[in-house]
Amino acid sequence: MERRKFLAAGALGAGAAALASPAIAQDKRQWKMVTAWPKNLPGPGVAAQMLADRITTLSGGRIEVKLYAAGELVPGRGVFDAVSEGTAELYHAVPAYWGSKSKGILLFGSQPFGLRADEQFGWMQHGGGQALYDEMYGRFGIKPFLCGNSGPQWGGWFRDEINSAEDLKGMKFRTTGLASEMATKMGMAAEAMSGPAMFQALQTGALDAGEFIGPWTDSAMGYYQIAKNYYWPGVGEPSSAEESGVNADVYAELPDDLKQAVSFACESLYNPVWTEYTTKHALALKTMVDEHGVIVRKFPDDVIEAMGVAGGEVIDELRQDDDELTRRITESFIAYRDSIGSYMTYADNGQMNARAQVFGY
Repeated sequence: MERRKFLAAGALGAGAAALASPAIAQDKRQWKMVTAWPKNLPGPGVAAQMLADRITTLSGGRIEVKLYAAGELVPGRGVFDAVSEGTAELYHAVPAYWGSKSKGILLFGSQPFGLRADEQFGWMQHGGGQALYDEMYGRFGIKPFLCGNSGPQWGGWFRDEINSAEDLKGMKFRTTGLASEMATKMGMAAEAMSGPAMFQALQTGALDAGEFIGPWTDSAMGYYQIAKNYYWPGVGEPSSAEESGVNADVYAELPDDLKQAVSFACESLYNPVWTEYTTKHALALKTMVDEHGVIVRKFPDDVIEAMGVAGGEVIDELRQDDDELTRRITESFIAYRDSIGSYMTYADNGQMNARAQVFGY
């Protein structure tokens, strides 16, 4: 896919004024899905269309979902407000974009040194996370669902090699969510912008470096054309959950079977989306290294240590936040991370460490 297609889509301005309320005729509804992505962007743009199609299919056509990419009805960062206010029925985006609403929201997407993709879903389903998720988004008239995950995000694209944490100070760096607060505490100038805008900012020098998602999506954006050093691990976002937010009044109006259709459409896509990212990240990374001269580098240990200290400060501040709900969300996340982490030492970590020794094949 050509990067310019995504740049053109991402640069579109906000479209026409709000359309009419959802049509309901003969038990059929037309829903508008607004997204934070260029249409069919590998990764999140593809996942958004999958969700629109799955809701339509699982509802037996009684909910017809039409997708509007970023800028077609509202700007990408305006989709939360559009659904909250009833301009659209649902959106597809990531919680990392809504920190201005509440810092507590950010924990539902990713956390520095936090939960992996499977653990994030486990917290929602089995650790009390969904009830807190519903309570927080209910403040804004939205019913939220996780519907995918990018898996581990990468540390970022850098023109020059990074040798120490000192090299990062003063650097203009694109990132989002709690990772941006971690970067700020390390002395970086964190910038939040869209993926297409990140390419342009790297090209003009308005950014020194940045991270977006991972190899599959990043290769489509063409960042390797400007910066060849691709750093790991992306400890600021050990996973990044994608979400759908449905207008709460519209959702409440649905009969029970259609509520289940919407809910299952979201939940049933989490694993397929995550595993597609993982599979295609691996293929894209090999292509970028073999064909485009990308250099894969690991952050020096002192950089990871500095990130750990900064990430700990970010979480400590959330534990003391003025908002009681944010404090409860933070404590719930920490309790789940500690519980699952102690088990993973023996389970997944043990398996991966053993496999890395390459006995037999």
